[in-house]
Amino acid sequence: MDKKRVLIAFSGGLDTSFSVPFLMEKGYEVITMTLNSGGFTPTEMAEIEAKALKLGSKKHIALDVQQEMFEQMIGYQIQANGLFEGSYPLMCSDRYLIAEKLAEYAKLENCTAVATGNTGQGNDQVRIDVTLGILAPELENIAPIRDWALKREEEKKYLIDHGFEVPAKHSNYTKNQNVLGVTISGSEIDQLQEPKAEAFELTKQTASEPTYVELDFEAGLPVAMNGKAMAGVEILKQLNRIAGSYGFGRSRYIGDCMVGIKGAIWFEAPGILTLIAAHRALEQLVLTWKQQDLKAIIDREWAELAYNGLFGSPLTEDLKAYLEQNQQRVSGHLKVKIEPNRVSVVEISSPYSLIDRSIADYAQTASWNGEEAKAFIKIYGMQTLIASRKGKTLPQSLSLVKGGK
Repeated sequence: MDKKRVLIAFSGGLDTSFSVPFLMEKGYEVITMTLNSGGFTPTEMAEIEAKALKLGSKKHIALDVQQEMFEQMIGYQIQANGLFEGSYPLMCSDRYLIAEKLAEYAKLENCTAVATGNTGQGNDQVRIDVTLGILAPELENIAPIRDWALKREEEKKYLIDHGFEVPAKHSNYTKNQNVLGVTISGSEIDQLQEPKAEAFELTKQTASEPTYVELDFEAGLPVAMNGKAMAGVEILKQLNRIAGSYGFGRSRYIGDCMVGIKGAIWFEAPGILTLIAAHRALEQLVLTWKQQDLKAIIDREWAELAYNGLFGSPLTEDLKAYLEQNQQRVSGHLKVKIEPNRVSVVEISSPYSLIDRSIADYAQTASWNGEEAKAFIKIYGMQTLIASRKGKTLPQSLSLVKGGK
């Protein structure tokens, strides 16, 4: 009988390194796959592949998914001003791509199972497992650390006993990086204290004199920077570098986890925070106030679904369709000022601007006269005035009823 075949999402860290020989020992033929969503250099990707093969993987698959990540997730995140609980820029969204590619390549490689390094303690297991359940319910879904209730010291001992090296820990922090930026946890962050300077990578301030960046948006998405047409993912990476050099984009986040606890991290996300700031400014110019009111609800719901493991839900698809329609006129040109720890939109224009100076120039001139303004104010405020007057004193008959007389 042929061996069972499993595809492992392989990062090269302890948990996924342990999983390769462990699952081989359990009777599986192992294939490994690494996604580069912006967190690895070409040299690091080559080192990860070499490590996977050394551990016993029969084949290693390496994929660059940065463009796909932008098209499938980050683009909608910009359109939805996607910040979970108003602050966290959804840097976990590449987990959905991990699940998608596991399902896709497991079928291509005739695998009967997929595996991840999920430990049973965090949010990523929910994002990945729910998505796998949608895309490939027929595949066995294995998480060795979680399924066998293993501890890190047991993993290290297993690898050493099987003749594999376990690198010494090089940092007090756990970091995850993709094209959106870096999340940082561990050490004093877990104690709700300020991390040391060594914790940060993208937001080390090396520039102090203000600079300007010009951005063009079409249908809610960035399409050009400083007059040059450019893919959105490349604009994002450029802004990570430029805004990050001013120390912008660094923040602490204490959030609500799906597993029922609160968690503390710091993150660096200069590019996406710059793009969201620019996008919001453009929306203020081109959307009506009722569109903005409703969209604030849509934005919040989209961010909650994306964070909470439901990116593949029917409601997410509904919201994406809404965003595509709503954003048709969110197009224009912006000038963004970048200075230490701050970005601000200083100039903006759009062919869809709802400011029409031939009708009115705010607080200066208008196409109506004073009498028309007074009449409008009288009618506009009438309900409020009536309610205010009625509420000041209770009619005597009602007072008697209320008093029980």
